[in-house]
Amino acid sequence: MMDARHASATGRRSENAQRAAPRPLLRVGFLLAHNFTLSAFSLFVDTLRLAADDGDRSRPIRCSWHVMAPRPEPLRSSCGISVSRTCGLIDPENFDYVVVVGGLLDGGEQIDRAMLGYLDHCDRAGVTLVGVCTGSFVLSRAGLMAGRTTCVSWFHAEDFAAEFPDQTPDAERLFIDDGNRITCAGGSGVADLAAYLIHRHISLDVAKKSLHVLQLHDARRGHEAQPHAGSPSSDSRVRRAILMMESHVGNPLPVDTIAIRLDLSGRQLERLFRTTLGQAPAAVYRRIRLDHARRLLETTAKTVTEIAIETGFCDGAHFAQSFRTAFGVSPKGVRLRRDESCMETHEAR
Repeated sequence: MMDARHASATGRRSENAQRAAPRPLLRVGFLLAHNFTLSAFSLFVDTLRLAADDGDRSRPIRCSWHVMAPRPEPLRSSCGISVSRTCGLIDPENFDYVVVVGGLLDGGEQIDRAMLGYLDHCDRAGVTLVGVCTGSFVLSRAGLMAGRTTCVSWFHAEDFAAEFPDQTPDAERLFIDDGNRITCAGGSGVADLAAYLIHRHISLDVAKKSLHVLQLHDARRGHEAQPHAGSPSSDSRVRRAILMMESHVGNPLPVDTIAIRLDLSGRQLERLFRTTLGQAPAAVYRRIRLDHARRLLETTAKTVTEIAIETGFCDGAHFAQSFRTAFGVSPKGVRLRRDESCMETHEAR
């Protein structure tokens, strides 16, 4: 009898404690796409974890997070590491944000029908949807980004434009807050987005604490530029043109096609390049392809002919001539220098 009374009293205390516990100030649910990007998920959730408690104790006090999935099977990331769900597809009212973490674009369907239905449920409930990495593709495929500005990585800008010709991807900013839709290019910008939400719901000091423990600088703002090997030009149209060039090294786009995609004439694009960079678009494009070829010569075992084809040159002779003009050395000369350097390093050991 005493044990039963004790158990009953313990149960009541537990229930009272749960009722007394304050609701977390920031509540996030995660939906992980098939072959999701592990770094995007881990950066987001670890920034939340560090903001949720004092020190590094990880108790979900100020923030809470759940990994949702319709089935109990582990969720596989693009690097092969799997993550287990913490709950099923629970009521969206439990969250301030539902975050879709995207992954490989060529790895089949990113999310299943149950997850698509859940996103629609979130939309109807008025919960803010967040797409990180290629999560922006998931939200767009679900028809949830119509009329919105969508942030995508510069690396996937052309993929997005090809799949969603009625939308304009923004491949310049780290993330975009468009009301109850937020999209983020991915990479380290995910930590900046998480810190932005922590600042909004908790405090700036707590957001800074999370980033500093992660050995990151103070949060970058969403409109800051994505880092990539792009153009020093201040003109956004020139930068977008160069993004297209970098995304089409092996099958170069005609300059007129690039101009049309930017709603410019070929003459206007030519003028912009000469004004901002002092070179014609074709010359800039050729240098991008040759720089890529040089990296391949220095880091791979591909033949000169293979590299010529991979960088869009019609034949090896034309490639070799253009390469020598640009760098003052032949492709074979670069390969020879690399091999000699490797040999010297090996002998030194």
